[in-house]
Amino acid sequence: MPSSRPSLQILLLTVLFLTVSGVQKLTVTPDRGTTFKISSSQVNGCQVCTAPKRCSTSLLLTESSRVTLEFKCSRPQDVFSVEIVQNIECTTKSCRSNIILADYGSLPLLDFNRSFTWNLKSLSLKAFKIDFNNEGFRQINSSERCLDRHSYTLQASQTTGNVVVGKYCRAGTIHSAQVLDQGSFSLEVPAGQKLQNGHFDVSLGEEIKSLAKITVMLPKDASSVELLSPNYPQSFPDDDVMEWYFQVPDKHKATVKFLNVMQPRCLKKEAAVEYHSRGRAALVLSLSDSQPEQTQGHFSLTLRNCEMDRRRAGSPGLSLNFRVSASSKSSPVMACKVDVSKMEGLSLHVEKLRPTSDCKMKVNSALKEKISITSNSEISFQDCQPEDVRVSATRVIECSKLEDCPKTPVRLPCSPSMPPCLPAPLSSVTWTLRPPQHGAVELTSPSGPLKQSLPGQPCNDSFIIKAAEDDGSIIGHFCPQGTIQKIQIHTNVTVTVSVLEKKATRTSLKHVLEARLKEEISERYIFTVSPKRDAPVLLATPGWPVGMQSYSTVSWIVTVPQRMEAQLMFAKLSQPKCKNRHTNIRVQRVGRLEEDYSRREDEEAEEMITVSESFYLNMSNCMPERGDFSVITKITLQKSQNLMLTIILSVVSALLVIFVIVLVAVCVVIRKKKRRLNHQVSIYNPNGTSFLPENNGFPKTREDNESHVYASIEDTLVYTHLLRKGREIGVYGEFDTYRPFTGHTDSQKPLVSKDSGYNGSEVGTYRPFQHPSQQGPPLPDRPPSHIRPMVENEIYQTEGQSEEERSPNLGPRLEPEGGN
Repeated sequence: MPSSRPSLQILLLTVLFLTVSGVQKLTVTPDRGTTFKISSSQVNGCQVCTAPKRCSTSLLLTESSRVTLEFKCSRPQDVFSVEIVQNIECTTKSCRSNIILADYGSLPLLDFNRSFTWNLKSLSLKAFKIDFNNEGFRQINSSERCLDRHSYTLQASQTTGNVVVGKYCRAGTIHSAQVLDQGSFSLEVPAGQKLQNGHFDVSLGEEIKSLAKITVMLPKDASSVELLSPNYPQSFPDDDVMEWYFQVPDKHKATVKFLNVMQPRCLKKEAAVEYHSRGRAALVLSLSDSQPEQTQGHFSLTLRNCEMDRRRAGSPGLSLNFRVSASSKSSPVMACKVDVSKMEGLSLHVEKLRPTSDCKMKVNSALKEKISITSNSEISFQDCQPEDVRVSATRVIECSKLEDCPKTPVRLPCSPSMPPCLPAPLSSVTWTLRPPQHGAVELTSPSGPLKQSLPGQPCNDSFIIKAAEDDGSIIGHFCPQGTIQKIQIHTNVTVTVSVLEKKATRTSLKHVLEARLKEEISERYIFTVSPKRDAPVLLATPGWPVGMQSYSTVSWIVTVPQRMEAQLMFAKLSQPKCKNRHTNIRVQRVGRLEEDYSRREDEEAEEMITVSESFYLNMSNCMPERGDFSVITKITLQKSQNLMLTIILSVVSALLVIFVIVLVAVCVVIRKKKRRLNHQVSIYNPNGTSFLPENNGFPKTREDNESHVYASIEDTLVYTHLLRKGREIGVYGEFDTYRPFTGHTDSQKPLVSKDSGYNGSEVGTYRPFQHPSQQGPPLPDRPPSHIRPMVENEIYQTEGQSEEERSPNLGPRLEPEGGN
């Protein structure tokens, strides 16, 4: 001590400290990599200056060079505070440096309140970790002071601002701290207090999901530690998470007690605490629940905040002050009597997993390492934790003759009435089913179809069902929510239901399966499957990924709904080299004799098969010389393509029929409309008959009348009937042969003779029939548009006609009244 006092006096003499008219001066030299921040608590007042006379109420020094400071007041230590800052970055592999407690050139500022701050940042997905070495820390309230006057503060930086993880003093049970992403660690030293040298290791931590994680190491014998939530006594941030991990010594038990709780008003979710420990179920409690007592082994406590309602003034936030105590006292003995009549034929087995644990198991006062209870007994457990033991149960169901087998399905419950003193719940229940020689086992699930646990089709439930043959050969692993309606096995079967997650409750495992011992089946294994639309199903051969047993067979009866079809794809097919017989994969529709598909191991399998009806999928193994026979079949349901084609053709046919009907109707309407719109025409006939087109229409034309159609025609008879008719009415002379027409032609006027009188019959001259008054019958009154059809009548010839075309045209044949 005497040697240190002169050295301090010599060091203080190096500081130039002058008092001239209320002005003080001192000289500092910051260390490399540090930043000095000198700031005043007063807005106006004392200032600090550097040459050449740059003065302000705050100053930032970043260079590691000698600087003279001048304070323009008599007691600047009462106004100014000093912060020395360093930055530490952690890469994906390591951190750049550790936290070293040193003056960093700030000793001339000993009379000022000093704080040393290390800004830490992790550039990886992992948090940065600070180890407090063997001396440890203890957490204090923000208003408390440490005995050595050295207070440490850990902060986490978030986008919403900084969060105070905790304020600490030296010497405690807090071993380390991890902070997500980035934050700061600071040490506050009051004026006149010399810094205690030391260091803390900085390294990469875990990939934590919380704001921070504090590790607490409880010492042996009786001990306790008090901890505070971040920002205490202020509120913990909205919807955030904080974690504490407690390492409890062997043969010790810990108890958690909440001392002071302020519960928030939540908009979403609820504030809660979660307890996690190895080998035990996760425990979720509200802030008002009783917390765990007599907990053995390491555990973590996680505080979860909700989305708080801060709209109302004075709305409370979340803050928590709690204590964790540990002691080495033994737990009381848990004892009970076992009544096997209440266990539904099950035998109980309790096995000690850790020989070094303090767990003591007794049956009828005898100390045991393994317990098997088949009769009424008294059992007891002391200092046994759930992770120390494994509890299981077994049952054998068999019959020698089929008529002696149970007539009703045997229920396979997973949680019968168990003794209350068991330190752990049932981890598995096993049933051995032994049918008669010519019998089989049928398994169904009352809660719905099962599915195989396969890659791409995992089990997400809390338990799994393992089916194996009596010799231990695995048939498959199954779980609920699948498509397998029924499993039939032509051999002895061992069915084991195992708990996958400790959070599974006892009631959730009741009545898992039903078993029937029935008559034998044709295959070694038969599965009845009902796929669902748009949900591919994976079916694996028994024992997958190990191959099927030699000469064994398996069939799947696959139900395909109407108007659907199934696509089969052999996703993973492994074929052996056969020593005897062949492997075979066959597909055959139900009720059909012919096979839709068949392949051996020496034939190339098709990539995809489409089956439009319910079908059998059968596979059989050979005696392999090397290799295994194993297959995963993927079945996908979809709408039938044939049905779609039928629907499309039906729609097209219906449309065509409708189109034809519409077309016919349109044609009929158009034709009727044309008939109504036809111009009414009076046709002059030499015999004195006028035809008026009304509803009856015009007389039949040559095209409409079939009277001009002959099987054979003689030249002399072609126009005989016309000539005879003309002679009778005085139009033609008495000639037996046709005479060419040589009269005048005019396309615009009717043909008449030059002489209106009748002076004899000239050959080739057309003489119109004359009315007795020597005038033709009067024409009916018609609009001008009705005159043109007369000009265009077939009996007139236009100019420019050929010689043949100018031959007399007698017009359409006129039949006598009453017909021929």
